[in-house]
Amino acid sequence: MKTVTGWILAAALMGAGAFGQQPATTNTAGTLTNPLKNVGPDPWVVVRDGWYYYMNSTGSNLSIWKTRRIEDLANAQKVVVWTPPATGPYSKDLWAPELHRLDGKWYIYFAADAGRNEDHRIYVVENPADDPTSGTWTFKGKVSDATDKWAIDATVLEPSAATGGKTYLIWSGWEGDTNGVQSIYIARLKNPWTVDGGRTRLSTPDHPWEKVGDLDPRDEIIPMPHVDVNEGPEVLEHNGRIFLTYSASGCWTNYYELGLLSAKAGANLLDARSWTKSDEPVFRQDPEAHAYGTGHNGFFVSPDGKENWIIYHANAEKDQGCGNLRSPRAQRFTWKPDGTPDFGRPIATGVATAAPSGEQ
Repeated sequence: MKTVTGWILAAALMGAGAFGQQPATTNTAGTLTNPLKNVGPDPWVVVRDGWYYYMNSTGSNLSIWKTRRIEDLANAQKVVVWTPPATGPYSKDLWAPELHRLDGKWYIYFAADAGRNEDHRIYVVENPADDPTSGTWTFKGKVSDATDKWAIDATVLEPSAATGGKTYLIWSGWEGDTNGVQSIYIARLKNPWTVDGGRTRLSTPDHPWEKVGDLDPRDEIIPMPHVDVNEGPEVLEHNGRIFLTYSASGCWTNYYELGLLSAKAGANLLDARSWTKSDEPVFRQDPEAHAYGTGHNGFFVSPDGKENWIIYHANAEKDQGCGNLRSPRAQRFTWKPDGTPDFGRPIATGVATAAPSGEQ
């Protein structure tokens, strides 16, 4: 749900109902089978005190699903925690919400507009409660650097030894005021709702696999321009390195795949030269697994802290576009000898694997 093109395709698919969806499976204790639920574009998970707090794009509000077992997500308690005003700059098209715990409070970052894609910007709400599904969420405002350009898919690189205790906002945006290229940007955060200083462009589509962005030529209703895409940034830290995955190519294509940037701990993260970019995708579609458009991921650690997991969305069949046929899937990942993450291949739908360790 990223560009106006994606929403056109989504609208076309919505009329098909659940056609082509891979139904969520009821899992037995200790096993996980993908997809986790029928619909869930742009999935995000936080694990805290043995609870999973899950979010995905709904378009109209900010909702959190709460569960002890991620494999039981389809039956999890859902709470609508914040609904935007009926009108105004952040009233429509709420995309890619992310829940973060910063300075002892919860924050949800999301993109929204007033009904026109060109006006998408990043906003944040705050909640001091211990449980993000309770308490009161307060709107804190727009989060932007001085350029105030089109911006979506915000994530936070939280303070750590690797970042020198600094906090960063990372997002997908436009260089100017017109669509055509989405790039990945980073800026320092003074506090969870205020950018401190200018933005730096870390990645822009320059490999062929990052530039698959044409609308299906059979769609003659509203012809759209080609769009090159880097979006959905997410961060990992491991053994003195910082990794940043991002989703490349149009979400409305089968070739929505993950790229990777990496930097050394302690480096100047606002200097694009500190980051190295992968030459090939690190996670991609697999027709045999019924996984197309594998992107907009998140990361989480098992409740006992022993396993690393990736959660992402994918379509079950080819050419299903960028709408509500995308379902969330999760799988464990490991690390290669060179220290980079090894996401492997998408695990096929319907195949039972071990659930995250330490679940209650």
